[in-house]
Amino acid sequence: MKKFAILLLGMILVLAGCGAKNNSGSTSTKTIKVGTTTSEVPTWNLIQKLAKKKNINIKIVRFDDYVQPNLALSDGEIDINAFQTVVYFDDFIKQRNLKLSAIGTTNIWPMGIYSKRYKKVSEVKDGDQVVIPKDPTNLGRALLLLQKAGLITTKKGFTGKGGLENVASNPKHLKITAVDAAQTPRGLDDSALAVINCDMAINAGLNPTNDSIFREDAGNKAYINIIAARTKDKNDKTLKEIVNIYHSKEVSDFIKKHYKGAAVPVNKPVSYLKDYKQTQ
Repeated sequence: MKKFAILLLGMILVLAGCGAKNNSGSTSTKTIKVGTTTSEVPTWNLIQKLAKKKNINIKIVRFDDYVQPNLALSDGEIDINAFQTVVYFDDFIKQRNLKLSAIGTTNIWPMGIYSKRYKKVSEVKDGDQVVIPKDPTNLGRALLLLQKAGLITTKKGFTGKGGLENVASNPKHLKITAVDAAQTPRGLDDSALAVINCDMAINAGLNPTNDSIFREDAGNKAYINIIAARTKDKNDKTLKEIVNIYHSKEVSDFIKKHYKGAAVPVNKPVSYLKDYKQTQ
């Protein structure tokens, strides 16, 4: 009986050892909290399923604004976030002195001009009210978009950094009001035009490809969205694996099909963003 017990114990240890290994060398599951906005959740639901196959448990944390996800990341409440353009990210961490780093690219979400009154920008009337987002990078982005639409011109050399003082000419005497980005869709009820970030438009039930009357081109590096992590974790293998999953063909195909042009996948290394410029 003693020999049998020893043999049985040995078999249990061997089986336990086998169960503790997989292709990556360990079955230990690591939980990663991802902060994102509602419009990105369908993509992360898919990534969540794919990550399970690699023993990564992703928990999705939703935010309704552009401020809290970076603060939550810095405070350790989440492990990564995915919601913002590289130009917004760089400005935010500089202003707040946060030790965060971009670890991967995701998509470009072209900003659009929306209206319940007009079908095209040429119909805009003198003195019309226009609502735009007020955070510095998105405000500048909105001004550049209004300029591209032929509604205003900005001062020479304006690259998107700065406020309304950078409007050089406003021939239609538009009344431009800056509000929180999350409030821009509500501006459609009282204003002739609203310049709305793509994810905020989706959250409000708008279809960016069909409902906008004018949109950005999807080729500006400054408006590529990124996955961010705490700088001390930027080389973490699990986080890098999540970026690899995001860049997989399965996820890219899903984004193209699900968002129907509202999001354009950009599967590039972070080094691709080093020379971006915020211009239209």
